[in-house]
Amino acid sequence: MTHRLLPLALATALLPACLAQSPSAPAEQPLTAIPWSPSLDLADMDRAADPCVDFYQYVCGGWMKNNPIPPDQAAWSVYAKLGENNRQFLWGILEEDAKLTHRTPAQQKIGDYYAACMNTDAINARGLAPLQPELDRIAALQDRKQIAAFLREGADHRGLYFLGAGAEPDPKNAGMMIVGIEAGGLGLPDRDYYTKTDARSQDIRQHFVAYMAHLLALAGEPQVQADQDAAAVMKIETALATASLTRVERRDPYNTYHPMKIDAVDALIPALELSAYLSQEHVPDSVLANVDVAQPKFLAALQTELATESLDSIKAYLRIHALNAAAPSLSSVFEDARFDFYSKYLRGVPQMPARWKRCEGQVDRYLGEALGQEFVARTFAPDTKQKVLVMTDQIEQAMQQEIENLDWMSPGTKQAAIAKLHLVDNKIGYPNKWRDYSSLAIERSDYFGNVLRAHAFDEKRDWTKVGKPVDKSEWFMSPPTVNAYYDPQMNDINFPAGVLQPPLYDSKEDDAPNYGDTGGTIGHELTHGFDDEGRQFDGQGNLKDWWTATDAKGFEDHISCLRDQFAGYVIVDDIHINSKLTSGEDTADLGGTLLAYLAWKKQTAAMHLESSDGFTPDQRFFVGYAQWACENERPENLRVSAITNPHSPGKYRVNGIVADLPQFQQAFGCKVGQPMVSAKVCKIW
Repeated sequence: MTHRLLPLALATALLPACLAQSPSAPAEQPLTAIPWSPSLDLADMDRAADPCVDFYQYVCGGWMKNNPIPPDQAAWSVYAKLGENNRQFLWGILEEDAKLTHRTPAQQKIGDYYAACMNTDAINARGLAPLQPELDRIAALQDRKQIAAFLREGADHRGLYFLGAGAEPDPKNAGMMIVGIEAGGLGLPDRDYYTKTDARSQDIRQHFVAYMAHLLALAGEPQVQADQDAAAVMKIETALATASLTRVERRDPYNTYHPMKIDAVDALIPALELSAYLSQEHVPDSVLANVDVAQPKFLAALQTELATESLDSIKAYLRIHALNAAAPSLSSVFEDARFDFYSKYLRGVPQMPARWKRCEGQVDRYLGEALGQEFVARTFAPDTKQKVLVMTDQIEQAMQQEIENLDWMSPGTKQAAIAKLHLVDNKIGYPNKWRDYSSLAIERSDYFGNVLRAHAFDEKRDWTKVGKPVDKSEWFMSPPTVNAYYDPQMNDINFPAGVLQPPLYDSKEDDAPNYGDTGGTIGHELTHGFDDEGRQFDGQGNLKDWWTATDAKGFEDHISCLRDQFAGYVIVDDIHINSKLTSGEDTADLGGTLLAYLAWKKQTAAMHLESSDGFTPDQRFFVGYAQWACENERPENLRVSAITNPHSPGKYRVNGIVADLPQFQQAFGCKVGQPMVSAKVCKIW
């Protein structure tokens, strides 16, 4: 699953990205309407810059100057600013639903979940008590043979600690759901944090050990023992990280596809008794012969740790992971400790987000479609959906023409590519069928219990999918989300209502900036079906090689051009873009922008377009395209992104792309030798 905008906190160890204002700013209030912003804003520009030297500075210089990073954010962008507006609007909905006397079932659930989360007096008064039963069960373990039963006992509420397991589409039969087992078990954002030897990485590891010890001390463990336990846990996690695939290795879906019979899985990691766990989750016997193990080497390493590390060290691992996962839902001392490490230290964020923002994020995470229904009803006009569908169809037509005209692809592979293109499902705004939360009990007086029940609801919903046909109508983002994604196994592109708001899309705006921005996003997600990862799935979503060897080499030759180009860009300090990690997103940026431009030219071919605001129509397209990427980012966060983020920084998602587009160079009169004209033009799709 790939996205044009990657949320800052995808790892379980990181806090959700939330937005805030400076302490000196006026007190925030819920919004009754989402503020309008122009799709092409002259105030965001730096007209003193030369567009042929630094187009990003030209289009975003004013925005960067006038939009400093809020004190509780690791980064700030046009996307994040719209996300803040959406959240502040949702805040008003939640405040209202928390107070209404007569409510629908959905309003009761989101209103009471929010109210329980906002009741910090009650949360602080309970302290560690909500988690104490779990800690007591860990303390009661007398033998390592009891670990598997312990993990099964509470898995529906908190998972398996060491790894992830659940339903996934069968990579070789994408219409059916099977069991997938994923590597996990790490408290730092990526395995590279455990293996890199530079001074910064060593410092991070020292701070991480200190943070783990601090959690144990807060839970009542003597400091000397807490320090020893934290060091033991770091040793376990380092062994697991060393056995884990890198993010670049995981980009190849064949590296994470290992079908096994459940007996073979049990033989690989007998300590976890996974067959008993799957039986507990009522997994049908018919699918137990085809369990997809993403990383067998990780499971083997985990078995070694569980079999050879002392029981005390394993129990320390379980205590720390229980505390770390629960910290955002416990009293403020635990929440503050987690924030201080993951946000303040690791990402340079000086201030905790306002409580309402954290609570809104919780409701969106666990009751996203209930909250989304209210968002859609108030913000998303029916004609927007229709207009975006028309734009999507035009961009798909442009892609078909580009495929037909490729000089490096054979006719047979072109035919297969076009067949896949025609099978893409375009999902705009919100699901056709809303999720049913009626079985989820939400209590106004029990915040921690709400979190546990919500997690158990999701787990049960997930496990009931196994052995059944894939639900092609399902969404994996809530409607208010400011983001979009392509799913290679569903072969669909998804655009929530939240991302189809001004300034990213404005139905009243002229076509040039709308096609530049939203059209570019549509083209971006569509191109993901044909990037280095997505191209390995066919139109049905199956992992299948539908390329000739010559065509595959032609693709690799073309994408290598882009990889070489982006590898030359510096993110921060002396850290360059890891273009093997970002190549899928870079390919989608380049292909998506070109497709949007071609679709816009066809859409307006019969129109007499006038210059506006001092720009030609073509210039307005490219300015509209680039202004979605305006951002500011803290150096600490850039260092994290260099390891974990498959997207390049905004500056290069603009400059690196337009430098490969002759259409841009013609629009602004750029000459050979200027920075925005690549010496070697890269083109894939």
